[in-house]
Amino acid sequence: MEKTIASLAGFVVTMAFATETLAQGLPSTVDSGIGPLQVEIFAEGLSNPWGAAFLPDGSLLVTERTGSLRRIGMDGAISDPVEGTPEVFAEGQGGLLDVALDPEFSSNRVIYLSFAEARSDGAATSVGRGRLNGEVTALEEFEIIFRQQPAVPGGNHFGSRLAFSPEGHLFVTLGERFDYMQQAQDPTNHLGTVVRINPDGSVPQDNPFIDGEGADEVWSYGHRNVQGAAIHPETGALWTAEFGPSGGDEVNIPQAGENYGWPVVSHGRHYSGQQIPDPSSQPEFADAIYFWDPAISPSGIAFVTSDLFPQWQGDLLLGGLSSQAIVRLDLEGNEAVGDERIEMGVRIRDVLFGPEGQLYALVDGPDSPIIRLTPADN
Repeated sequence: MEKTIASLAGFVVTMAFATETLAQGLPSTVDSGIGPLQVEIFAEGLSNPWGAAFLPDGSLLVTERTGSLRRIGMDGAISDPVEGTPEVFAEGQGGLLDVALDPEFSSNRVIYLSFAEARSDGAATSVGRGRLNGEVTALEEFEIIFRQQPAVPGGNHFGSRLAFSPEGHLFVTLGERFDYMQQAQDPTNHLGTVVRINPDGSVPQDNPFIDGEGADEVWSYGHRNVQGAAIHPETGALWTAEFGPSGGDEVNIPQAGENYGWPVVSHGRHYSGQQIPDPSSQPEFADAIYFWDPAISPSGIAFVTSDLFPQWQGDLLLGGLSSQAIVRLDLEGNEAVGDERIEMGVRIRDVLFGPEGQLYALVDGPDSPIIRLTPADN
C-alpha cells in the first residue's frame, strides 16, 4: 500500500521552510545539487490530481482521482469538469488515474484514460479512449478498449500509467490488487503486469504470450503496484517505477515475457516484518536496475530532456509520496549510479515537463496545487 506517514526528515525540512512559503505551505525555493530551484503555484484547488498531459496549445489536461478531467489554461485557470468521462470506482486508491494523448492527437484529437472501474465481481483497472472536442469541454465517443481481468474486491493497487512506444503501441501498468499478490506470478491474468496493446485495444502479434502461455496482452509480469511509466527519449524503451512492500521500491526496464519476481522475491519486507528472499537468491527472476530501502513511494516519472536543466539531461525524475520529494535518479546509459532527493515537504504524485522546459509536479491531496519549478538563477 502507499506509504502515508511522512518521514522525520521530511518533517524537519518542512519546518525549516516554514518562514519562506507560498500558498499551500510550499517552500518558495528548494535546494538541489544544481542550486536552488524556484517553486511557483501554477494552479490550486484540485481534488487529488493524479495524471497530466500537455495539449499542443500549452494548456494542461489533469485527472482528479475523484473522477473529473479538467483543462488548466496557461494562466492557471481551471475549467469545469470535461463531460463524457467514464464513471469511476473512487474508493481507496481507485478513481480516475492517468491521461495520455494519442500519438496522432493533432489530427484525431483522441485521448486515453485509465481508471478503476466497478464491476459485478469487484473492481479493476480499465482503459478507454475518446475524442476531445475543440472547446475541450467534452469527451466524445468514449469507448473502453481494455479491461484488467479478473476484477476483485478491494480498493488498493490499481496502478496505472499509460505510455506510447515509438512504434505506437500503448503500455498500461497494472497493480496486483494487494490482497491478490500471489496472482502476480500467473501470466494468464492481468494482476501485477505491464500490458501492451494497439491503440484500438487489439493485441500486437509480437507480444510475448500470444502463443497461449499467458494472457495475450501481457508484456511482463511479477510486478507489485506500478505507478510510474515513461519512454526513454533515446532508446525508446519503457521504464517503470514500482512500489515495494516495506522498502524495496524499484525502477525497472520491463522486457518482453520477463518475470520480475513479486511476491516470491523483493528488496523489501512484508508489512508484518516477515522477510522476503532477495532477488539475487533466485536469478531466474529479472531484477530491478535500482531500488530504495527505506521506501520513497514512487508514482509518476519523467526523463529530463529540458534545456533548463542541462546538468540533469538524460536522468529520471520520480514523484515521491511518503518521501515527500522529487527524486532524481542519476543515469549513465541504462545504469543508475546514484540518486538525489529534492525535499518538497508535500506528497508528489506526478512529474512532467512543460512545453517551455519547466518542471511541473502534481501535489497529492484533497485540495492541492500543481507547482512549477525552474532553476532560481533563470
